Amino acid sequence: MMIDWTFLSAAFLLGLFSSAHCVGMCGGIMGALSMAVPANARARRWVILLSYNLGRIFSYALMGAIVGAFSRQITEAGGAVWLRWLAGLLLIAMGLYLASWWRGLTYLEAGGRYLWAYLQPLGKALMPVDNAVKAIALGGIWGWLPCGLVYSALVYAMAQGHSMGGGLVMLAFGLGTLPSVLATGFVAQQLGRLLQRRQIRWSFACLVILFGLWTIWGGGHGSHQHHHDAHQQPEQGMDHSAMDHSGMYHSGMDHSGMDHSGMDHSGMNHSGMNYSGMDHSGMDHSGMDHSAMGHSAMHHDQVPDKDLVREQTDAQQPHSLSSADSSH
Repeated sequence: MMIDWTFLSAAFLLGLFSSAHCVGMCGGIMGALSMAVPANARARRWVILLSYNLGRIFSYALMGAIVGAFSRQITEAGGAVWLRWLAGLLLIAMGLYLASWWRGLTYLEAGGRYLWAYLQPLGKALMPVDNAVKAIALGGIWGWLPCGLVYSALVYAMAQGHSMGGGLVMLAFGLGTLPSVLATGFVAQQLGRLLQRRQIRWSFACLVILFGLWTIWGGGHGSHQHHHDAHQQPEQGMDHSAMDHSGMYHSGMDHSGMDHSGMDHSGMNHSGMNYSGMDHSGMDHSGMDHSAMGHSAMHHDQVPDKDLVREQTDAQQPHSLSSADSSH
């Protein structure tokens, strides 16, 4: 499987551009984790926050692998284009949501609350988080928090058509969200106020909308290019030795327009070919150049002597005439 760095880079930028939304969703838990660690224990705070984000990003990658595996049948049936278009539409909806221009994406988030109702108590049981193991577990649970942005990225990951590709896309997305979420653990209030400014939110929202439009455009053109490249792949490395052409009918094929001047037959072996059934009566050799043909290896020692043949013929003629006279 080849890694599509375009998809991974796009997923990373999506997470990066959605910082305003990520701070709003994860800022509370990151602030709580920071407050639970004494201010003078900065190294321990770093370990807790990094461990939490490690678990959160791992949960994203796991979700991507799951949806990528389930979407394989869809993409094999030619549905990858539709998945990219759907992902693009969801990203546009996310941009509108970030700018508070349209909040229709909340209906999609409402669907994930049914699963979250079962996972949230597990997260509360881990409180207080005082070691890295608890932080990783809490991050793994918190990654399933209903989030329209995550759902948009998951549809984008589904377009990969296989579990590894989907997991890598969501891993890149999670890494893109890391800077803002990690910074929230240290400067939660300051960063929160900065990202709540209308100019900042609108800027990020416009970037996400543009990204959604690019995704839709790439869904139409990228698929066409993929199929075009598939038909243009060179046939080098193909082994035709096992191919059976015995049942092919060549008598009705017209080769009159074929140019054989550039063909190299030096490596062909004709020793096993049978020419007994070939009809050469209609072949025109008047334009053939025999000057370059090497006859040096031909054996002429068995060609009969012309004089000997003439003497044998003359000797047989009288006998033939006498036989004819006797018959009369």
